[in-house]
Amino acid sequence: MGRELWQESASSLAEMIRTGATSSREVVQAHLERIEKVNAQINAIVEIRPEEVLGEADAADAAVRAGGRLGSLHGVPFTVKTNLDLTGYATSEGTEALRDLVATSDAPTVERMRAAGGVALARTNMPDMGLRMNTESSLYGDTHNPWKRGRTVGGSSGGEAASIASGMSPIGLGNDLGGSLRNPAYACGVCSIKPSRGRVPDGNATAVADPGIDSQIMHVEGVLARHVRDVRTGLEAVMGAHRRDPKSLSAPYRGADVARRVALVAEPLGGTTDPDVAEGVRVAGRALEAAGYDVDEVEPPMLFEAYLAWTELMVSCFETSLPMLTMLLGAGGRRFLELTDVGFPPATVESLYVMHQSRYRVACEWREFLTNYPLIVGPTWTQPPFELGFDVRDHDSAMKVVEMVRFVLPANLLGLPAACVPTGVANGLPTGAQIIGDLFREDLCLDAAQVVEDAVGVLTPIDPRA
Repeated sequence: MGRELWQESASSLAEMIRTGATSSREVVQAHLERIEKVNAQINAIVEIRPEEVLGEADAADAAVRAGGRLGSLHGVPFTVKTNLDLTGYATSEGTEALRDLVATSDAPTVERMRAAGGVALARTNMPDMGLRMNTESSLYGDTHNPWKRGRTVGGSSGGEAASIASGMSPIGLGNDLGGSLRNPAYACGVCSIKPSRGRVPDGNATAVADPGIDSQIMHVEGVLARHVRDVRTGLEAVMGAHRRDPKSLSAPYRGADVARRVALVAEPLGGTTDPDVAEGVRVAGRALEAAGYDVDEVEPPMLFEAYLAWTELMVSCFETSLPMLTMLLGAGGRRFLELTDVGFPPATVESLYVMHQSRYRVACEWREFLTNYPLIVGPTWTQPPFELGFDVRDHDSAMKVVEMVRFVLPANLLGLPAACVPTGVANGLPTGAQIIGDLFREDLCLDAAQVVEDAVGVLTPIDPRA
């Protein structure tokens, strides 16, 4: 029995459309039917306009018939997180307060996916303002993990990962300030790339304020998909300098050859690690070793200082933005902030100076370490995906969530690229590995992720499970 169109990779679909083996309309229709069949079980897609999407697909098919040059994702549907501007749709960020904030232009990544020929399919769910590692939205409701109903899909790009894992979308756009591209990829068993700072442009025209210094330093846009090859194709489509983002720049995707050495961190400092999670990381290590990489179990330096600097940077920015956030967040988002208040004293000029000096020292130590070990392979979360609502149950459960996401934080603090790739299934839930590289070495991260994928296989799409 042949594969359904919704089961194909984005790259395969692009090739099939390019060669006339199928049409963009047929591909889009297959995904619309898939959404109709399974979305009610997981609530990942929150807005879709079928007639508009089919109109875009028809335009893509007309371009194929015209015989012109086609982009790398021509005719392929992609989904868009609700905190990215998509013309004519509300940039709601998952919160009731912004449900009528309609975009009149596309965010840079949406613009570039369309320039590559992609067809904007639908909007995906996220927690209010992206401020939880759990996709429970006051506007759209909860998103359930396709692997196990009642479990989290992670956050904040949780609707994206769940849509991709369940076959409703082949590729999608999200962003990451504290793991928001990697958390959901891990929880749903798909792939993603958190790019280097400046690699991919940001910049919603709907933004009501300039980004805080935490976002200027640590926030990035990125791509999720089921296949590493698709993540690479998506990254190459969206990367490069853009007029709307002064931080963005153009840099080659490929860098110089380096030693094929890996630092394997199965159980990172700062808390406990579930044995199945650690084994998932070691699966990646064994795959890389079999492919000729030198793999050592060794921990990068100053991990605790990296966790602390990320936290201080976030908390100091929350101090100034808290009144506005309080107005915008739903009850769940407000409760998570309250439960994870770690009691830092109010920021001062002196405390900010010390924090940024510490951040610089961590960066110096990591640059030296990455010279010796160009890749660091460890967990995304150190525990399996938790039950919906666990992060706001009480102070202890909220802090357990903070502890389990600790190893995603250094890449944000230092602006480093990090790929996520599945490594198997344990107790009905996916395991995975996070592969961190030096600045602008997404190529190394994704090359290694491809090795792991080749060894383990692609876990999705799946039908939603009870």
